[in-house]
Amino acid sequence: MLKDILNNDLKKYMKEKNTLALNAVRSIISEIKNKEVEKGAGLTEEEIIQVIKKQIKMREDSIEQFEKADRIDLAEKERKEVEILQSYLPEQLSDEELKKIIEETISEVNATSKKDFGKVMKLIIQKVQGRADGKKISEILSTLLN
Repeated sequence: MLKDILNNDLKKYMKEKNTLALNAVRSIISEIKNKEVEKGAGLTEEEIIQVIKKQIKMREDSIEQFEKADRIDLAEKERKEVEILQSYLPEQLSDEELKKIIEETISEVNATSKKDFGKVMKLIIQKVQGRADGKKISEILSTLLN
């Protein structure tokens, strides 16, 4: 479904001659095709979301580098592409919703210390399915397990 949306948007951006959005969507579609060839099969929605997140992360790193090099024009272009790519991700959970899911998971697993961090983290990532950043999950989980 997400793949269909990307392909439809690709056509739409071509007609609109929106080169910024077109390039962003093209890069995702290209990366998805590369991953499918690597895997030898089509990607699941979750795997496509991971591809998009990876593309966003790459652009955020570029923004940082461009700002260090005082290339604000290029940094701004990357920021706009990040906004476009984020529109394809599922809606992110609020901090309160995320904390509630983490607390529920801790009690389900009866986690009491940092030793249980990995086990709990794995379950939380499965539950949120791309709707929260791993760093944010890790921070909240660390705080709650202390």
